[in-house]
Amino acid sequence: MAEAHVKARKESVLAERFAVFAECLLTGVWIAVASLGVVTVPAAFAAGARHLRRRTAHEGGGGREFAADFRGALRGGWLVGLAGWAAAVAVRVDVQAVRAGLPGGPLVGAAGVLALIGFVVAVLRAAAVWSPGASWRTLLASAGRRTVLDPAGSFLIIAGLAVVALSAWFVAPLAVPVLGAVAAAALAVEERYRRR
Repeated sequence: MAEAHVKARKESVLAERFAVFAECLLTGVWIAVASLGVVTVPAAFAAGARHLRRRTAHEGGGGREFAADFRGALRGGWLVGLAGWAAAVAVRVDVQAVRAGLPGGPLVGAAGVLALIGFVVAVLRAAAVWSPGASWRTLLASAGRRTVLDPAGSFLIIAGLAVVALSAWFVAPLAVPVLGAVAAAALAVEERYRRR
C-alpha cells in the first residue's frame, strides 16, 4: 500500500513539473502576442511573470487574468519599452561608429552594448516582481541594484535570452514559446535573490 502511494506521488510530481513547463510555453505565446505593440514588451513580461507566479503558487489564473495584468502593467510599462527601444537605437549608432573606424569607437561600442544588456536584464528583473499598482520607476531602480549586486542571477537571465536568440536562429517559431522560459528564469532568479 505504501509502495503504491510513493509511486503515485512520483507521478504527480512529474505531472506537476510538466504542467509548469507547458504553462511556460503557453505564457511565451501570450508574451509574444502582447509584445506585438513593440513598446509593450516590458508589460508583456510583467503579465507573464505574474501569471507564472500564480500558477506555481496554485492560485489559478488564465488568459483573462493575463490580459488584466497586461493592461495594468502597460500603464507605465510602455514608457519603459519606449526607453528600451531608444537605447537600442543609440547602441546601433555606437556600433556603426565602431564600424566607421571613429577614434574611441570600440570602447564606446562595447560600453553601449554592455549598458543595453544591463538595461534589458534590469527590465526583466523588474517585470518579474511587478504587481498591480507598482511604480515602474521604483521597480527599475531596485532591479538595477539587484542586477549589479547579483551578477550570477543576471548572468542566468542573459543565458535565457541567449537561448531565445539561438532558438530564433535555428527555428524561428521556437523562439515564441521560449519567451515564457525567460520569464520563468527571471522569476526564479528573483525568488533566489529574495531568499538569500
